[in-house]
Amino acid sequence: MGTTTETIKINKTAIGVEFVAGARTPIPLRYIIGIGRNYAEHAREQAADVPERPMVFAKNPMAASVNAADIVVPHVCQDREQVDWEAELAVVIGRDACDVSVDAALSHVLGYCCANDVSARWWQKEGAGGQFCRGKSFDTFCPLGPHIVPATSITDPQSLRVICRVNGAVMQDGHTRDMIFSVARLVSDLSQGTTLLAGTVILTGTPSGVGMARKPPVWLKHGDIVEVEIDRIGVLRNRVRFE
Repeated sequence: MGTTTETIKINKTAIGVEFVAGARTPIPLRYIIGIGRNYAEHAREQAADVPERPMVFAKNPMAASVNAADIVVPHVCQDREQVDWEAELAVVIGRDACDVSVDAALSHVLGYCCANDVSARWWQKEGAGGQFCRGKSFDTFCPLGPHIVPATSITDPQSLRVICRVNGAVMQDGHTRDMIFSVARLVSDLSQGTTLLAGTVILTGTPSGVGMARKPPVWLKHGDIVEVEIDRIGVLRNRVRFE
């Protein structure tokens, strides 16, 4: 796509989302890769081990959504309270990456945006044989936005504050410097023997403060407003709607 200093639009399409910079050819979102437990405090709040290597899972590209669109909780997630928020820094790959070094990894990044890795916890932990994908992949369960800030404008992705608010109340307040695996390390590791196509989105993990780990747990409800705010990027805001 080339170098740009302008924010890059995220547009909803019939088959997911696409990334548009000016008059350049749009890049469709190809693949969503999530990273679990990439903040030590988030692992500890679950009484889980801190990983020695990145914990990787996938989300269906149709989970991708945009700023101001509803997070739609399907009927299949409504038989129990279980829908949770996860504020994250999202990394968008701008040119194909395969077997890249840590030093070269950030040169493959188009830019960064806010993400909400919405999670249906029963489906994540019990309803799908122990695999994360189903509970993370329902339609609209990956809002991205409010736009992409080019990588040229954020030279150090480990210098960003990440906040999540639900109905105005701060639920998460973390910092990307506390990631166990940096953005450069993630891009490099994920590219080993595997081509990350332009349009791949990497969700880099969430800080502590998710709903399931609270005592008592707190779950998203119909009408809730969820905001993810990241320094130098902006605020991603979505309303929760039970279908």
